[in-house]
Amino acid sequence: MHLQVVYCNHQTADLSIRERLAFATETQLARAYEVFRSQFPQSEAVLVSTCNRVEIYTAQEDANPSPSHEEIAKFFAEFHQVPINGFVNDLLRSSGPEAVRHLFQVASSLDSMVLGEPQIVNQIKEAYRLSQENDACGPLTCALFEGAIRVSKRVRTETGLERGRVSIASVAVGDFGKSIFDRFDDKLVLIIGAGEMAEETLRYLKDEGVHRIVVVNRNVERAEKLAQEWGGLAQSFEELSFWLAQADVIVSTTGADRPILDVKTFGQAREDADGKPVFILDLG
Repeated sequence: MHLQVVYCNHQTADLSIRERLAFATETQLARAYEVFRSQFPQSEAVLVSTCNRVEIYTAQEDANPSPSHEEIAKFFAEFHQVPINGFVNDLLRSSGPEAVRHLFQVASSLDSMVLGEPQIVNQIKEAYRLSQENDACGPLTCALFEGAIRVSKRVRTETGLERGRVSIASVAVGDFGKSIFDRFDDKLVLIIGAGEMAEETLRYLKDEGVHRIVVVNRNVERAEKLAQEWGGLAQSFEELSFWLAQADVIVSTTGADRPILDVKTFGQAREDADGKPVFILDLG
């Protein structure tokens, strides 16, 4: 048996490199799995792609270390159409027990930017699900990821890791936000996006007394659902420019693979805001 992980993360590679190697949508991941399976038909694979890490776990029954580190780097380069020499030195590799240990630490949030943050285990579960749906997962990677999910649950239930501020959203609101505003109860908050991160950020903002909330999302139904849950106002994406000028706090949680704003639009919004201070969080 041969098991390995080839990866880069917030500790090993700049954001610009992680963005170039990331898989932003399920459609893109499906294409990546199709290409990978055509190149390495004997290998199981699970791709984990978040804002802080890009990792590929591979496994096969025989001891032949294929694909190699270089072959995986070439796969990334060809799929994303980026020069291999621009990132190959940022891709690390672990194999055997070290690869298992690495995934267990990642899933348990011991390798996260914010120790104990709860999002990563859901991202691991989602990566595992997508690998299964794309017929890339096999008995070895299934056992590996099932084990990682169990370990993550034990870490959270048997330790005090989740105490205090344990997510990017909580740290951003509770620490950085308060360095700009003394209070939030009189502030208008604009949430761009309507997913899990948007909901979590709203939870912490509500704890700080926020009650003026506007949710903008391309899918208006999702915006309405989130706004109703948190006592806010849902708006269509076409209204984004207007609310950018009105907001005191702007939180972007969208997972879009392309910019949702350009410099001109945001510059005009700041002019319309008459220079009032604004706290901006990009958590997408």
